[in-house]
Amino acid sequence: MKNVHPQRIVMVKKRLKTGEPCKKCGQVEEMLRRRGLWDQIDEVVWADENDPQSLGMLIAQEHNVELAPFFIVENGEERTVVLSVIELSRKFLVKPALKSGASTQSKQTQLSRQDVESAAESLSGAGPVAALRWVSEKLGTRCAIAFSGAEDVILIDMAVKAGLTFSVFCLDTGRLHPQTYRFIDKVSKFYGIQIDLVSPQAEPLQSFVKTKGLFSFYDDGHKECCGVRKLEPLRRVLAGRPGWITGQRRDQSPTRSDVPELTWDESHDEQGMVKANPLAGWTQQQVWGYIRSNEVPYNELHDDGFSSIGCEPCTRALRPGEHERAARWWWEESTARECGLHVTEKE
Repeated sequence: MKNVHPQRIVMVKKRLKTGEPCKKCGQVEEMLRRRGLWDQIDEVVWADENDPQSLGMLIAQEHNVELAPFFIVENGEERTVVLSVIELSRKFLVKPALKSGASTQSKQTQLSRQDVESAAESLSGAGPVAALRWVSEKLGTRCAIAFSGAEDVILIDMAVKAGLTFSVFCLDTGRLHPQTYRFIDKVSKFYGIQIDLVSPQAEPLQSFVKTKGLFSFYDDGHKECCGVRKLEPLRRVLAGRPGWITGQRRDQSPTRSDVPELTWDESHDEQGMVKANPLAGWTQQQVWGYIRSNEVPYNELHDDGFSSIGCEPCTRALRPGEHERAARWWWEESTARECGLHVTEKE
């Protein structure tokens, strides 16, 4: 038996009607191998779509599981069903020991502007995973993914498949769509990760609403509301961090046409930090191509014609021929349609 621990782990993989294994099953196995965890899987059984009596199909039916792959962790008489490889890794797998001479010191690195500029040059054209790997190896969980939309889930998906160490936060403005809250929960469960929700401070928010009301942004612009509900929480969550990761792309709007993959950001902390935008060079078509081909979860509002999704009062569905961010703060000039989270970095 491969696993030296009392527990026994069975991986249930799906074989499609074509005879091919499901793509996600292969990706999960690849991730476990890359992280040196595959030898802790004691047995692989197949759920064959052409054979309802195959062992994997019977196990799935017994435990009422529809997703693949999934894992059965046996410990004596106790059997635990685990739907996420991340949950499996955190709760049941033993991380491999560090190789001789290795250390975790890199995760405590404090990067400088020169470090970031040098990395930006060397990583130019290397692709999103290379940028993610660089910040993960340098900073670990201290450099978090700012989660809100489709691009950010791609970053999570890439980081998970590459076996990278990361953390995730989401700005909960209190005005998000119900579908968005369901989306956050879905992504958290799908990948078995924690998404830290960061809310506005109660007193400033109450004062703002009391003075300006709930919909003042339709009359005098969204900047003040975003300042209370988004900018202050962002500064708070970034305080003390050496960097952050976003899903910005250059083709999203005129205000993002020069977004770099890796840059030095002084806009939210005077000490400065690294800001990674691994998908900066991607197009909308590439984003949705990745989501479809990798079966990545997405906000159900996209199926109702929404593209760029923010707060409920400030987001509508796209109209024919409109650019993907035209439905954000649609009553304002296109060059003003940024909330301030991604202001141009200081020179």
